Amino acid sequence: MKSALVIEHDEYGPAEEVGERLVERGYRLDVFRVLDDPSDPVCTKKYPDATTYDALLVTGSPWSVTDTDNIGSWIGREIGMVRTAHESGVGVLGLCFGGQVLSAALGGEVSRSSRPEFGWTEVETDLPDAVASGPWFQWHYDRFTVPQGATEVARNAVGPQVFRIGRSVGTQFHPEITPRLARLWIGMDRAELEAHDVDPDRMAAESEERAADNQADSYALVDWFLDGV
Repeated sequence: MKSALVIEHDEYGPAEEVGERLVERGYRLDVFRVLDDPSDPVCTKKYPDATTYDALLVTGSPWSVTDTDNIGSWIGREIGMVRTAHESGVGVLGLCFGGQVLSAALGGEVSRSSRPEFGWTEVETDLPDAVASGPWFQWHYDRFTVPQGATEVARNAVGPQVFRIGRSVGTQFHPEITPRLARLWIGMDRAELEAHDVDPDRMAAESEERAADNQADSYALVDWFLDGV
């Protein structure tokens, strides 16, 4: 059986829809949770050796890749692990924060975007059979650049949304989202959404309405990634 290492930063960032598709495609998932308590973002645990896996999945996080004051105990190690995995031929799939980690690992830059993105948004895509135009679920303040040698596959007004380089893929949106996960995040940050004029109840309802379509789009994206692995 093939195996995939999942880097889950805390209990609020599971692989969800993406993990389900990996399992359906015959992958065993080994989950490494970076933080046992997200209120204390210090990690001294040793990261697993990702080069022993067939694929590496890096999920989302509420922090910024550049926030070394809070996550300096582990972000450098994670970026290095992703770089080593990619250079060793392991396919890396990075989701939102994970996509930013992949970009940083391969020489790209992560910075504050011109505006945050919350909720369901369309993207412009060059490969609609692999990366649908969406809508895709967004929840981020930062953006990544496409590393040298990578191909930008999708984008919107805020910046690049998907890139591919060799066997690795980075997304800025959250293909893993499910109604359960959306409700969890909304429950944690309802005031934050309202401060940005986002209706949390509408976001939750739309996540329910779009669940079936998002699953199909997410599965197609994972299949495209795995075809390269």
